Amino acid sequence: MPNKKTIGITGAGGSLGKALTIKFSSHGHKIIGFTHNRNFQKQDEKGTNEWVYWECGKEFLLENSLDKIDILILNHGIYDSTNDLEQSIEINAISKIKILRLFEKISLSQPIDSSPKEIWINTSEAEILPALNPCYEISKSLIGQVVTFKKNFNNQKESSNLIIKKIILGPFKSELNPIGIMSPKLVANLIFYISRISNYLIIISPNPLTYVLFPLKEFYFFVYYKFLKFFNGRFSN
Repeated sequence: MPNKKTIGITGAGGSLGKALTIKFSSHGHKIIGFTHNRNFQKQDEKGTNEWVYWECGKEFLLENSLDKIDILILNHGIYDSTNDLEQSIEINAISKIKILRLFEKISLSQPIDSSPKEIWINTSEAEILPALNPCYEISKSLIGQVVTFKKNFNNQKESSNLIIKKIILGPFKSELNPIGIMSPKLVANLIFYISRISNYLIIISPNPLTYVLFPLKEFYFFVYYKFLKFFNGRFSN
């Protein structure tokens, strides 16, 4: 990221959101923080240039704010210990899907000679590995599958206008997970640097299996979706 960008971060008031804000702002990037905190105007997180209050279910109201963003990091989520499946799916998956579609719409409306926008989506290694919370695992599996689908099924114009990256994180210390192994600062630093060399997967985990299973999973679905495209194209003519 040699040029200065406008970075949007959802969940910007959380542990990782704050660490990402500090990291990106230290390199001269403008930060727009998205938060569910109604007192966002009183927040004074280091490095945040602008705050945007939003609610799940009202993602359509974010269009003007998203239009200003070059790189959008979807980092918000919950780890609901009450096993509320509907709430977990709504926040961890559905809201991200809605924002992804809205940001994709914005990217396709950009002038032809514009630089492509980017969206980085935090899905977690719980997408395929156990997290001791079935609702969390199901919601993360859903958003992970949708991101993989979009990555493989977008047409050439969609892929050229919007770069999709998947962030796969192991357990890091936060208010939601006080016994996490990794520090938010370490995770934010690694996200920043790995994003420079990775076209798609940004994997950060203390579990060596994650580095093996996720590339294999993505390759499997790459082949599977290629087959579906060929099969559907052949028999639709």
